[in-house]
Amino acid sequence: MTSHYRRFIQRPLCASLLILAAVFAHAQDLTVMSSGGFAPAYKALAPQFEKSTATHLVSVWGPSMGTTPGAIPMRLAHGEQGDVVIMARSELDALAQKGLVVPGTQVDLVRSRIGMAVKAGAPVPDISTVEKFRKTLLEAHSIAYSDSASGVYIASELYKKMGLEKELSAKSRQIPADPVGLFVARGDVEIGFQQMSELKPIAGITIVGPIPSELQKVTIFAAGIVAASKHQEQAQKLIQFLSSTALCPVIEQSALEPVRCLPEKK
Repeated sequence: MTSHYRRFIQRPLCASLLILAAVFAHAQDLTVMSSGGFAPAYKALAPQFEKSTATHLVSVWGPSMGTTPGAIPMRLAHGEQGDVVIMARSELDALAQKGLVVPGTQVDLVRSRIGMAVKAGAPVPDISTVEKFRKTLLEAHSIAYSDSASGVYIASELYKKMGLEKELSAKSRQIPADPVGLFVARGDVEIGFQQMSELKPIAGITIVGPIPSELQKVTIFAAGIVAASKHQEQAQKLIQFLSSTALCPVIEQSALEPVRCLPEKK
């Protein structure tokens, strides 16, 4: 191959590499910290945002609350860098009060309900009424719940509301950080509680359904901008995207209720 021909084919190649380098240099990394409740919907929507904005989303997962190192409040308190946080609204507001999230940037995304699951193939109990739900819990040998919004409610409020705190606490365990459904699928526990959206992706379980409405705790998951973010304009665009009414059908497939698409109260 002559030096003249080598230079001839190298020029287009170099030009292509320069174009690619410019594209990747222009692409911006945006770090998103999300709790598990919104994770299935986020994973379905993230590629669309990346493609339309030339933004690379760096995803970090952790509970909305708790003291495990991976919990979102702990990550931010320890100085971990982030741009957008998606978590239970009550905890997001607490972070805004502490100055870790920009006050006023909170946007409600979805409503989430607590569900109950058993191992696939196991008898599916009837929890259609409070009395039947109560009977199911009393007869269960073991129960598990998360260390985030749904689990905190069950341990601190639900058992007391049912007057069964002593009986149920003795056979219940909290699962820190990991999906409760995994423990149910392995047969480590007989019954598991977590957000419906977090149970749905887990293989090897049967979702019995949401717990009775009289005992249900609806959690609002919302997004906000991290105060230390260096990309707040792009962070705002992501939040606007995730709250768009056009995305409601996709979000609903994750067993979540998009706030922007709920019927207006008369």
